[in-house]
Order: sequence, then structure tokens, then C-alpha cells
Amino acid sequence: MNELNLGSDAATYVQTSIKDGVVTVLMNKPKKLNGWTMEMMDAFKEAFSLASKSDNVKAIVFTASGSYFSAGVNLGGTIKLMHPKSLHKLIVDHNQQLFEAFLNCSKPILVAINGPAIGASVTSATLCNGIIASENATFSTPFAALGITPEGCSSIHFPRLMGEKNAQRMLGSEGWKPSADEALSAGLIQWVAPHDSLLEDAHDIAKGWVESGVKREFLADSQLEELKSVNATESIALADAFLNAAFLREQSRFLWSKKKRGPSAMFFSLWLLRPIWGKLI
Repeated sequence: MNELNLGSDAATYVQTSIKDGVVTVLMNKPKKLNGWTMEMMDAFKEAFSLASKSDNVKAIVFTASGSYFSAGVNLGGTIKLMHPKSLHKLIVDHNQQLFEAFLNCSKPILVAINGPAIGASVTSATLCNGIIASENATFSTPFAALGITPEGCSSIHFPRLMGEKNAQRMLGSEGWKPSADEALSAGLIQWVAPHDSLLEDAHDIAKGWVESGVKREFLADSQLEELKSVNATESIALADAFLNAAFLREQSRFLWSKKKRGPSAMFFSLWLLRPIWGKLI
């Protein structure tokens, strides 16, 4: 077997290949900047699940095609109009399950970041065994600018990885977007590679893990149960923030500027009716 047996839907979003006991899971929607739509997230979750169960897989490399690693979660494609309590629960469950797909993966994961990485694609990477980045990579977690709270365990994990000052530079109002070299110096990532040899270098690292029997573990000595607890708490806070009037209005404006009229109208409707349905949460 030289690839995972993905379903047809998942296979349109990610590609897989297996060599030396290492499966490479490649996000493959470069024209969409590998944005995390529900379909994309379901696809790589399926790949991780299959890899965890496969005797042929001893390590995972998670990467992407094109110039971007990922533009992050596509909110317009994930949030739907429904009863406020149901919407709040949906956001909590969706966020918690997204990061648990990484936390619960039983095989060591190396994330190979080929270009700009934004939001959840950054925080989830820090929940893996390690991160190698192309010299073209940048890292952005613009939560404060969006008016939302940290996710992906970044509220505790970022300070452990980079120290409180650098964590706040990324998570706070400064919105620091480090380059690959800056991220390496800060402690956010562990390796930088020439862009053209990124996947080769990533495979060599993962192959070395296979040969030396490296197990699934977390950076900065973090422990699974603590991270799962933090993820659950952050998911509730994030759902609260998502249903805040200021966030809804800003999302409507942003999506309209991108000519995404339908999703923009949905967020505008949520904002306009917020004083009424807000009492139902």
C-alpha cells in the first residue's frame, strides 16, 4: 500500500503517499489557499484517523501544495443560521473536535509549513511533535484583531513555547507575524529548510523518528489531558466571542469586501438581530 484508502470526498481535498513508514498528508486546494472549509477539515481528520490505525504508518508529515500552507478556518463556510443555542453548541463542538483530531492522533506528526500559515493552522501545528518551515513561511494568529479569543490551546501553549512576551506579541493587539527564522528564534518552530527541499527534509526527519522509535508527544512538556481540558475551555470562550455583536459585524464587512455576498448577508442578519436572539443563548 502506497497511500491511505481515503473516501472519494476526502481524496479531492488531500493527497497521501507512504514511504519508509511515513505518510505524507498533503492539503491540495492551492487556489483556495488550502483554507479550512468543513470539507478540508473532514478530509485531513479522516487521513489522521486512518494513519493512526494503519500498521504501515509510523509517522505523519502534514503539509500543503501551492504557495500557502493554509489561510485558516473559512468561517463563512462553517457557520450556518440556526437557533442561537444550537449555533453556540455547534461552534463549541466544531472547534473542540478540530483540535482533538490532532491531540488524539496516535502517530507522531511533523508539520511541514510551505508558506503563510494563519489562525488554526498555526495553533494546531504546535500540538504536533514538531514543525519544520520553508524559508517562505510566515505565522499569523490574528485573534485580537478579529475580536475573538485564543484557540488550539494557544492560551497556555504559546507562552510555554516562546515565553510570555512573544506569545502576547502574536496573540495580542500587536499581531506579530514572524517569519520562519523569527519563529525558529522565538521557539515556535523547530527547523527551517530551503523552500525547494522542505518536503525532502521533512521526510528525512520523520524517517529518523521511525527508525529511532519516536512516539506521539507534545512540545514544551505539555500533557494530553491538560491540553484537552484547555481546548474544551477555549472552545466555549471562542463560541461566546463568535456570537459577539462586534465580531458578527466585522465578519459581515470582511466577507462583503471579498464579494462573498451570501455569507456576508448571513453574518449581517446575525448582527442585526443580535439584541433579540442574544437573550436566547
